[in-house]
Amino acid sequence: MIDQFINFVIRPPRAEYNPDQYLWEKDFTLGGRKYIREDLELTNERGHILRCSHYVPSHVPEDVPLPCVIYCHGNSGCRADANEAAVVLLPSNITVFTLDFSGSGLSDGDYVSLGWHEKNDLKVVVTYLRSNEKVSRIGLWGRSMGAVTSLLYGAEDPSIAGMVLDSAFSNLFNLMMELADVYKIRLPKFTVKVGIQYMRRIIQRKAKFDIMRLDCVQVAPKTFIPSLFGHAKDDKFIQPRHSDIIFNSYVGDKNIIKFEGDHNSSRPQFYYDSVSIFFYNVLHPPRLPSINATKIEKYYDLGDLKVNSGMDEDLLYEIIAGIRNVSADTASSSSAPRNVSSIKSVPDLLSDIAPVASGGLAIEDAELHGIDELPLQDKPNGQNDECCSYTSSNRESWGRCSSLGSDVPSMDCTSASNYDQKTIKVLATPLRDSQQSSLSSPKNDSKKKDKASSLDTKKAKRDRFEKLEALSQRLRLCILKKVSHRRHCSS
Repeated sequence: MIDQFINFVIRPPRAEYNPDQYLWEKDFTLGGRKYIREDLELTNERGHILRCSHYVPSHVPEDVPLPCVIYCHGNSGCRADANEAAVVLLPSNITVFTLDFSGSGLSDGDYVSLGWHEKNDLKVVVTYLRSNEKVSRIGLWGRSMGAVTSLLYGAEDPSIAGMVLDSAFSNLFNLMMELADVYKIRLPKFTVKVGIQYMRRIIQRKAKFDIMRLDCVQVAPKTFIPSLFGHAKDDKFIQPRHSDIIFNSYVGDKNIIKFEGDHNSSRPQFYYDSVSIFFYNVLHPPRLPSINATKIEKYYDLGDLKVNSGMDEDLLYEIIAGIRNVSADTASSSSAPRNVSSIKSVPDLLSDIAPVASGGLAIEDAELHGIDELPLQDKPNGQNDECCSYTSSNRESWGRCSSLGSDVPSMDCTSASNYDQKTIKVLATPLRDSQQSSLSSPKNDSKKKDKASSLDTKKAKRDRFEKLEALSQRLRLCILKKVSHRRHCSS
């Protein structure tokens, strides 16, 4: 029985798994964003190889470091336990690093030490992340043995931004005494204490650590890292009072959450939400460009350029005035009103002429967000939407459902109007009016004449598009590239 109890402490069942089967894939998608799993190996001070994985976004700006949370598993766990942590933290732009501690999972080593040697393994990981320029702040998330490991290491490294401690034990000796009652070992307490002292010597010889020195209550008054404690109310293995004892002696910013379940049960969603909010507050992750950012935002994202930032203001006023005049179907003028404030930013100036592109921008926004249809104003009943658009590379190219060039609209255009519109990329520039027009199916000669007049109107609009395109290109070259342009007088 003594040998079984010793193995229960230093050699619990070891997790054996296939990383490609039990971890997140090398490339995976979560919440519409793409992430990758980077596998690596680190060596601890005892010469053991630690198998590790780092979950990061697939595309991150080089000059934007992201915070990282190191997930620390329990005594019979492995890095696969961090799968839930990845789901909770990655959407908040917080990367997740996980490892198999020495003696656990696929890492080297024969024994676990319930936090004593594991804190040195954690130090190796933190040192590696500190040397990574893509990592900013570091947090710790531990469960059971991992929570004790995090607390022991946090007492030595106050630079840790925050810790989540799930089901930590306060003192290993007291825990072993409690487990003797849980497993109904019918022996006097004096005999149990003598047996634990015998186990202490065996464990010191095999696993090289002293079970009497594993005391979180001793380090809690020396730790000032913001911490969130969690414990299941029906935990019989490590009873909730252990977290209460640590919490009461902890001197840093702290909070504790109690929830339904036992030691190994899945945690409720509100607990994961609390963890996500906690790490967001202590790690301050940056905001990355959203994959759903519209092309409108990208177009107008011109930084902090001002009207008077080293460019020809007369030329800028002329171009803006010309765009306004063309949008009003008037002749282009070489003069411009000088009442535009010189402290206005370029995006503010562009917003004044943005209504010209209202139709095209709405279509682009709907394309990017997967909206099948847009509400069109003054759309006659019984008419089909025209699925066509200009492209910036070839202005005369049209979508598959274009009804131009044929007298009778095909059935494919009518039936695919809701589906093909998703695949046809509307790449109209923001200063191009892309209002959709509707064409009626010609059933008699009078309708054919109406269609002909409609085509003439579109041709006039196309000429107007060309003027807008030329002016918008001049504006963008002037702002973004500061290219010198010659001023052409209108005839």
